[in-house]
Amino acid sequence: MRRMTLKPSWLLLLSISAGVWSVPIDRNGDNQEAKEEVPEENADTGLYYDRYLREVIEVLETDPHFREKLQTANTEDIKNGRLSKELDLVGHHVRTRLDELKRQEVSRLRMLLKAKLDSANTQSLQMDHASLLKQFEHLDPHNQNTFEAKDLELLISTATKDLENYDAERHEEFKRYEMLKEHERREYLKGLDQEKRETEEKRLQELKDKHHQHPKVNAPGSVAQLREVWEETDGLDPQEFNPKTFFKLHDTNEDGVLDEQELEALFTKELEKVYDPKNEEDDMMEMEEERLRMREHVMKNVDANKDRLVSLEEFLKSTEKKEFSNPREWETLETKPAYTEEELQRFEVELRDKEEELKRKAENLRQQQDLLKERGKALEAQRREYQQAVLEMSQRQKEQQQAAGGPPPAGPNGELQFQPEIKVEDKEAKVPAEHQAEPPNNLPAEPPQNLPLHT
Repeated sequence: MRRMTLKPSWLLLLSISAGVWSVPIDRNGDNQEAKEEVPEENADTGLYYDRYLREVIEVLETDPHFREKLQTANTEDIKNGRLSKELDLVGHHVRTRLDELKRQEVSRLRMLLKAKLDSANTQSLQMDHASLLKQFEHLDPHNQNTFEAKDLELLISTATKDLENYDAERHEEFKRYEMLKEHERREYLKGLDQEKRETEEKRLQELKDKHHQHPKVNAPGSVAQLREVWEETDGLDPQEFNPKTFFKLHDTNEDGVLDEQELEALFTKELEKVYDPKNEEDDMMEMEEERLRMREHVMKNVDANKDRLVSLEEFLKSTEKKEFSNPREWETLETKPAYTEEELQRFEVELRDKEEELKRKAENLRQQQDLLKERGKALEAQRREYQQAVLEMSQRQKEQQQAAGGPPPAGPNGELQFQPEIKVEDKEAKVPAEHQAEPPNNLPAEPPQNLPLHT
């Protein structure tokens, strides 16, 4: 993965490549007018907050005051935080856009945290986002809504620190890649019978020997290596090699320095001597590791102020050194193993532990799946029992209806309808009034009252 290319001032700040919007210079001097600024395509820095970093830089570069301060700032101004204080003087629209970028970044980090917690099966009724966000060092977690000077200071310091460790992390990643490749090779050979194993070992050794048979690789940054680029890539007479002209030819963005990408481009001819993507024996991952080693070698010998850039002055001084004309022979990767046997053994133990852990997780998932299947079967059995009980109850109702002399009235959809039971008062059925007999006309309707009693 290649690094992001930024402007020179940000390069001092972040220790990464320069020149996103540099203005090209006319080499022939015929056109002294500034050409239109054309943004170059940015490569990813490899940082998990890469997009946030680039967008903040792009917004800050739109403010004339901050841009001017940035162009005149030195490394100490940037690292000690003085540049961050200039944020208070940028335009309102810039601050508004920065606030928006920070809120978007906080929202993205929250989603990452939630995904991480979900993958770990962490049961939590309420997440404390403020506490969880503290693990991210490139912004202020206590203020999640506005972009302040502290946010810029944290972004600068964190990116600088992370990018300084970038090369070391790449070397470690490559070492693990090589150990995994060797582990898989050994496991593959173990799975073969003796005859096939001997045949395959012979074939692999032949491929390894073939890879070692390549032309001599010149030491990166040496006069022999640069003359070869001058002749074969630039198409110029090697007898007319001129370091100053060479520097200007390969300062492709014309910002006055050679950044890391421009340096790595110089090593392509040397790498092609050793690696060909069409050959089975050549590993392109190893080629990129070789490119990184070459760039580090040049930076160590040429970059005097350690700003990860090579100025014209530094480049010309390096051509005056003894190592420029008479360098030590360059040792390629095959002559310098990336790991020891002890490191490989520890790596294999780590792999076995991870494999056992994955097996345990797989077994737990299998048991949970079996449990879910059993529960599904139990639920299905309960459903069938319920259906059977409903059928039996319906059958009993039909039998009772037939015994009573016929089925009860049915509803429009075939459902049974039952009439409410009529209550009988005073143990006698009530007779409608129209059917009750009237008393005789010669009798009083009611017995007389206050009649004397006879003994």
